[in-house]
Amino acid sequence: MIDLHTHILPGLDDGVDTLEAGVDLARRAVESGVEAIAATPHVRADYPTSVEAMMQSLAALRACIEFEDLPIRILPGGEIGLEQLDLRGPEELRGFGLGGNASYLLVEAPYGVLPIDFEERLFRLRLLDFTPVLAHPERSIALREDPALLERVVASGVLVQLTAGSLAGTEGESARNTAFALLDAGLAHCVASDAHGPSLGRAALDVVASTLRDRALADWLTHDVPAAIVADEVLPQRPDSTRSRVFTRRGR
Repeated sequence: MIDLHTHILPGLDDGVDTLEAGVDLARRAVESGVEAIAATPHVRADYPTSVEAMMQSLAALRACIEFEDLPIRILPGGEIGLEQLDLRGPEELRGFGLGGNASYLLVEAPYGVLPIDFEERLFRLRLLDFTPVLAHPERSIALREDPALLERVVASGVLVQLTAGSLAGTEGESARNTAFALLDAGLAHCVASDAHGPSLGRAALDVVASTLRDRALADWLTHDVPAAIVADEVLPQRPDSTRSRVFTRRGR
C-alpha cells in the first residue's frame, strides 16, 4: 500500500515531534503493509511550513530510515490550507507536490465554515494544471451537509481522499457514514491514514480491506490510485463493486 497523507516529519506541525517518533511511525506503517509514505506537513497560517523546511526534515528522516534499514520510501508533499492557495505562488505550491508529483496537491478540507469561494479556489488550481486532492472531506461538517457540492468539485476534476479511521469508525459515526456514502457514490479515489504519530489511535491502512470486504476496491484505494499519482500515470479505472450501486438505490 501507499499512504499519501501523514504527518511523519518532526518539528513542522502537530505531527511527530522527534526523528525517533518518525522512525517508529514508519516502522508501524511497514508492519501494516505500507511500502511508501508521503510526508504531508500542514502548510497553513498556524504552521507556515516552507518547501525548504519540508525537504530538510525529509532528508533527515530518510537518513534515519536508511540507517534502520526499513523497507519503505518517504516521499515529499504538503497538506495545503485553503487560505495558502492565494498566498503562495504556483512554483512554491509545486514544491509541495503530493508524493513528489508536482501536478497533484493535497488540499485540506476545512472542518468548519467553508469560504464562499471554496469551489472557485479549487477551480483556479485546475487552471494552473494542478489536480487537487481534497483531504478527508468526510470529517468536514459543512461538506457533510452539502453532498451536491462534493459532486460538483469531483466533476471538475478534484480527487477525494478519505481517512482510514473514518471507514473504521474511529473518527465518529458521522464521518463513517459520510465516507461510505462517498464511496457508494463513486466520489472517493484514495484512502490514507492521516497519521500524526505512532500511537495516536488513528487507524492504519490495513483496516481498509477488512472494513470494505472488497479486496479489489481496497487495492484501488490504497495502492493503484496512489501509485499512479506518484508515478504520474493515468489513474486506473475503479473496479466493479456492489458498493458503487448502494448509494443510488438508497437515495440521499
